[in-house]
Amino acid sequence: MTFEEIIQNIKAKKFAPIYFLHGEEPFFIDKIEEAVDAAVLSEAEKGFNQTLLYGKDVDAIQLLDYLRRYPMMSQYQVVILREAQEMKNLADLTSYAENPMPTTVFVVCHKYKKIDGRTKFAVALGKSKSVVFESKKLYDNQVADWISKYCKSKKRQIEPAAAALLSEYLGADLAKVSNELDKIFLNLPEGKTISPDHVQQFVGISKDYNIFELQKAFATRDLPKIAQISKYFEANIKKNPLIVTISGLFNFFSKTFQLQELQAQRKSETEILKALELRSEWFLRDYRAATSNFSKPQLENIISQLRRYDLRSKGVETDTTNNGDEQLMKELFFKILN
Repeated sequence: MTFEEIIQNIKAKKFAPIYFLHGEEPFFIDKIEEAVDAAVLSEAEKGFNQTLLYGKDVDAIQLLDYLRRYPMMSQYQVVILREAQEMKNLADLTSYAENPMPTTVFVVCHKYKKIDGRTKFAVALGKSKSVVFESKKLYDNQVADWISKYCKSKKRQIEPAAAALLSEYLGADLAKVSNELDKIFLNLPEGKTISPDHVQQFVGISKDYNIFELQKAFATRDLPKIAQISKYFEANIKKNPLIVTISGLFNFFSKTFQLQELQAQRKSETEILKALELRSEWFLRDYRAATSNFSKPQLENIISQLRRYDLRSKGVETDTTNNGDEQLMKELFFKILN
């Protein structure tokens, strides 16, 4: 069952006896917990029928006592177990997983790691009417698409450039991304499409000085623009960490190299988009510009330099006292262009 299907069923009052939520991405786990909290009990019912527990503070015997209670003046009781990954004897709930109380809605938040699907507890969950949801981290190239879908779910529209800017700058931290989007929603009238200017205005990301614009400047070998962005990054290094800049450039030049290979093989645009994991032709523009301005040997050298400077930024093969991030960034940009 997908995240969207789970949320839809909860809103429709179709509750499962157990929601076992596990995996590396906490955002989806938190949202499902919030949906259960909002849908199952009224505020008046929660006083007697909702229990919040933490894995490091409770054992299986205590937890079973809560789970097997009957609700008071309500159809259901809700038991939420946070930090379930910290509970030592979680497997002792196997018998409950096999035969859960029909009047209890049990939410298990097992964050940052998967449960071993071979255990008796996991097998018991799979055989029951429980919802078992693995919350997976998104890859960086999936974030812009997720942003567009998130906006759509809130009945908002966002330009591809704005979604790309947010994903490049905020990365795959979905809680952080959603918070920034919610901030934009509060400040922007309904019906207004979110643009890069709105991102700059309400999130504080510079429209002119960001990794997205830096990639575009490198793609076209726009030396004045590269110099401007370089100076801005150096002066605001904490907001533009070298390691994040290197990661963005590595992804850009790696895909540019891949695009050159695909073009040489005369692949169709559909095949290219699929291979590069891009959503539309709009995202190809800068990569295509870069293939015209950098040869294959140059791209190979750039990728090699990015790997080297990634290590140097982490203190490998460099004296960090004499080579701060600002100096390393300046060196790296020079070597990309030469």
